[in-house]
Amino acid sequence: MLSGKAAIAGIGATEFSKDSGRSELQLAAEAVRSALADAGLHPSDVDGLVTFSMDSNAEVAVAREIGAGELTFFSRIGYGGGAACATVQQAAMAVATGVASVVVCYRALNERSGHRFGQVSLAAASAPTTSGIDNSWHYPMGLGTPAGTVAMAARRYMHKYGATSEDFGRVAVIDRRHAATNPHAWFYERPITLAEHQASRWITEPLRLLDCCQESDGAVAIVVTSAERARDLPRPPAVITAATQGSGPDQFTMTSYYRDDLSGLPEIGVVARQLWAQSRLSAADVDVAILYDHFTPYVLMQLEELGFCGRGEAPAFVAEERVPLNTHGGQLGEAYIHGMNGIAEGVRQIRGTAVNQVADAHHVLVTAGTGVPTSALILAR
Repeated sequence: MLSGKAAIAGIGATEFSKDSGRSELQLAAEAVRSALADAGLHPSDVDGLVTFSMDSNAEVAVAREIGAGELTFFSRIGYGGGAACATVQQAAMAVATGVASVVVCYRALNERSGHRFGQVSLAAASAPTTSGIDNSWHYPMGLGTPAGTVAMAARRYMHKYGATSEDFGRVAVIDRRHAATNPHAWFYERPITLAEHQASRWITEPLRLLDCCQESDGAVAIVVTSAERARDLPRPPAVITAATQGSGPDQFTMTSYYRDDLSGLPEIGVVARQLWAQSRLSAADVDVAILYDHFTPYVLMQLEELGFCGRGEAPAFVAEERVPLNTHGGQLGEAYIHGMNGIAEGVRQIRGTAVNQVADAHHVLVTAGTGVPTSALILAR
């Protein structure tokens, strides 16, 4: 069994900005070197690399830039932000099976100064792939941006459970409150009120501007090695207690509209069942939840799929702040690095070094992108 065999021994990142002024390859190399230094390891120790299929930086290019030697494992995970926690899962599997000894997961992007994810991409609807065919059905209907695709599910959730725009806004307020005390966050010292959320302009109803994550430049890297080796390294290890992937029935990429119920996220349900089985824990054991927050409605749906509360109960759960949520500020407040900065925050919470540290945090849940095939982790002391 994978649980407990591997650990995160190092984390690293560049600054988060709107114009990095350097290439995505340079950003990746900087973050990887930073993570290795944090772990007390050297580039020559690295024999595995994992990233997203969307990353512009080939594993061999990053290996050359950091001065790594031979690689015995390299891998890429698809489905955009859904890949985040799966990079760590694959690294952990490689370490646990002896395929590699030190694997670095990385993600680098100039998403604000370069290719902007929030805009319509004609290439996505014309690609000679099954995804291109899928998108070609939806783009002519006006579903050409991530916000547009999420708005469909958000509206159904509101209709079924009586949720309101204010319920979505409370997620944004929590994230921005945490970002306001995080010096590394883009929105450092800039909290928002619920009234400010409600006054922000519509992007795609029922999503307002402050329901939508940022477009960011930056990079994050995560070093994974065996739990045994990690105990001898300088930083307290974050043990990978569970690492899972999930795809639901009738799954599409952001447009799974052909299911019987559009008000949930079945792929997160698949992930949740595996998390609790691997870890022998439940939602009640989670001390901190780092939930992928590219759009606020999906945070509510995740809480329900993960078992923190019943269907339709997430608005009240968030309003009462029953679990610490996105203590780094999330992708709405800190930066949108495709969820990798959330994994780094999970490690800091386990180490006890987070800016908004939760007292006695033993178990941290981290999720990856929603609306797509996805992944999740439970990190433990």
